[in-house]
Amino acid sequence: MNIKITADSTCDLSKELVEKYDITIVPLYIIKDGKEYKDSLEITPKDIFDHVAAGGAITSTAAVNSADYSQIFSQLSKEYDAVIHINISAGFSSCYQNACIAAEEFDNVYVVDSRNLSTGSGLIVLRAAEMARDGVSPKEIVDSLNKLTSKVEASFVVEKLDYLRKGGRCSALAALGANLLSLRPCIEVKDGKMSVGKKYRGKYSACIEKYVTERLSDRDDIDTSRIFITHSPSDKEIIDIAHKAVKKCGKFEEILETEAGCTVCSHCGPNTLGVLFIRK
Repeated sequence: MNIKITADSTCDLSKELVEKYDITIVPLYIIKDGKEYKDSLEITPKDIFDHVAAGGAITSTAAVNSADYSQIFSQLSKEYDAVIHINISAGFSSCYQNACIAAEEFDNVYVVDSRNLSTGSGLIVLRAAEMARDGVSPKEIVDSLNKLTSKVEASFVVEKLDYLRKGGRCSALAALGANLLSLRPCIEVKDGKMSVGKKYRGKYSACIEKYVTERLSDRDDIDTSRIFITHSPSDKEIIDIAHKAVKKCGKFEEILETEAGCTVCSHCGPNTLGVLFIRK
């Protein structure tokens, strides 16, 4: 069968990966000063950071509406035997609900809630593309992906809470206290929702090294075929430290680096970095 894999722009896959696996990306909307822009097509993380640094208000995000999904599904469902779309977690956005509404119009369109974000979703998308390439049936792919979602381990360390504060996701007092104490919170995705995990303290580069090491060391439950190092625009030193820490663990066949898109960057700001992988 000829199966097409599509995904929300929140999966944060690089252009090279999107082209390699022939994935169609559906952009969310970024709202800046009351105007909507298509994620990664009409606005970039750098645009957001420059805007905020110049004194502008924090940007917000808006879901893909059912009409947008319907238009894309209508075109692709005619060209392919089946279309499988992977969404950002329903716990973060109404994208999944809107995609399901649109998919009801078609007999060969399937929608999967990744229960994740960023390359946590990206890992699900790549697995779907590999299964489609290998000739697995649409139903088998969807069933497999729904089981896989609970095995994705996604987390990020945030250097500063400024963007979370401006977006109303933490109080000004909490942000001030964290910055004064050099606290770097780890944001974890569990059961399709975000929570705050360990709070690292000290120089950010040292925190990143410790975070990666703690995530990967002394574990035998990790699928070592692939790991993502995903970051918002960050200092090269920080990214290099993360790479060295991952390689030091000596486990992974494929280490993929990708830059977080506008959705993650709108909420977390510069110098946010995470390692994302699948458990066995």
